Amino acid sequence: MTTEQGIVFAVLAATLALFIWNRLRFDVVAMLALLAIAIAGLVPTDELFAGFGHPAVVTVAAVLVISQGLVNGGVVDNIARFLGKVGHRPTIQVLTLTAVVALCSGFINNVGALALLMPVAVWMSREAGR
Repeated sequence: MTTEQGIVFAVLAATLALFIWNRLRFDVVAMLALLAIAIAGLVPTDELFAGFGHPAVVTVAAVLVISQGLVNGGVVDNIARFLGKVGHRPTIQVLTLTAVVALCSGFINNVGALALLMPVAVWMSREAGR
């Protein structure tokens, strides 16, 4: 193992430990890891923030923003109340959510369906005690 690989594994281990410790916000931990890699000289400074422009990162951020907007707008509560009538059995809940996601995916983007129903799934699992 090279020195650079050792540094990367050490930073990853420290980052994982900080995530598990849960005393710092996750975004602060991620930025500290990025800063540590930059200080070690493993990533050129002109490419340090290039990953934030990757389509996958932008898509995940958009899904999280849309999901929170749907929760704040009350849309999730309405859908969750409707889907909550299927009962508390996990199999029935998963089948119902799968059917609704499949129906939504027929009309909207899969990421949009995820953004709409991810908070519903979390709400249903909390209500069922899982």
